[in-house]
Amino acid sequence: MSIEVGSKLQGKVTGITNFGAFVELAEGTTGLVHISEVADNYVKDINEHLKVGDEVTVKVINVEKDGKIGLSIRKAKDQPQRPQRPQRPQRPRNNKPADTRTKENFEQKMARFLKDSEDRLSSLKKNTESRRGGRGAKKG
Repeated sequence: MSIEVGSKLQGKVTGITNFGAFVELAEGTTGLVHISEVADNYVKDINEHLKVGDEVTVKVINVEKDGKIGLSIRKAKDQPQRPQRPQRPQRPRNNKPADTRTKENFEQKMARFLKDSEDRLSSLKKNTESRRGGRGAKKG
């Protein structure tokens, strides 16, 4: 049986490192399951999930030219189908100018914002200038 990307195979864990586990597949070939491909959740210690000699189902995720085989245990598990999200209703696309009433409200809001902003800025300047001393300032 040839090893192709996407195929699910049975294998036996032959070695464990801090970055993953080596799995022996059929025909004596060996592939690596990276620690990030062991489980769906974060794996701090791979020894909590796998032991040498464990029989595992793996999915081939890549085969490199130099013969290295990348495997995944978590992708080999059948994931439950997520329910389809309902389609969003399409917004009508027209090239008409915006409603004048909406534009008017925006203009009013912008004018109010600018006025409030200028008022806050001027009061801030007054407060900071009176606190700033400096050379030759009168103390009183």
